[in-house]
Amino acid sequence: MTGSELSVEGVTLTAGAQRLVEDVFLTAGAGEVVGLVGPNGSGKSSLLRAVYRVLRPESGAVRVDGADAWGLPVRQLARTLAAVVQDSAADLDLAVREVVAMGRSPHKRLLDGDTAEDRHIVESALDSVHALDLADRPFDRLSGGERQRVLIARALAQQPALLVLDEPTNHLDIRHQLDVLGILRSLSATVLVALHDLNLAAYYCDRLYVLRGGRVVSSGPPAEVLTRELLAEVYGVDAEIAVHPRTGAPQVTFLPGTPARPHAEAGPSAG
Repeated sequence: MTGSELSVEGVTLTAGAQRLVEDVFLTAGAGEVVGLVGPNGSGKSSLLRAVYRVLRPESGAVRVDGADAWGLPVRQLARTLAAVVQDSAADLDLAVREVVAMGRSPHKRLLDGDTAEDRHIVESALDSVHALDLADRPFDRLSGGERQRVLIARALAQQPALLVLDEPTNHLDIRHQLDVLGILRSLSATVLVALHDLNLAAYYCDRLYVLRGGRVVSSGPPAEVLTRELLAEVYGVDAEIAVHPRTGAPQVTFLPGTPARPHAEAGPSAG
């Protein structure tokens, strides 16, 4: 399946009197890996919730392949979009294999059993995240990192054209962080992913959107977005940015002390 096109058009999200996200525009082209970065509380998770239809926009629209995502039947959207969110499915009293098989549900009728193709897809999804050895273990007895890999496998078993992930590298050791992001990078699906680690975001994402206070303050290729001035303004830290000699991606090194005050003309561009 080829990737879907995602368009977030002027989305504003609120919770009571609190404004979580304000007038955000974002696009992800078919097959792109687009990253959301920003400090805690900047609106990344809230924006993702609007995309995978948990938090309805107060204004604006989320469109998948031109269709209003909030106007589509749930089952129809689930055949296109899969989400991996933080702390989901923690109490499932199922074997790992059964959890991953849940990803096949949007492609089946209510009482359909698993086919040989379904079982093959589940096995392949588990194998891709190095979790085949967990297949028969109870999901609720796994470590945080093991659970995370299983939930990613469940999303992969759904075979989505659009994959939305909120901090998918949480709880993972370095090897599995690289493995998971490498898988996302290799998919034909479009990927929208929130990440804390700026160096991982710089290497694996085609484009970045930087959020602060619920607004996009910069967007574009990582080499254009990740500047010393932006990191000082958005994160309140001093940093050096260099091009890694082997990967060619920007490499951020954080420095102790008070960040240099950015010059007005070098600040982040609106995105």
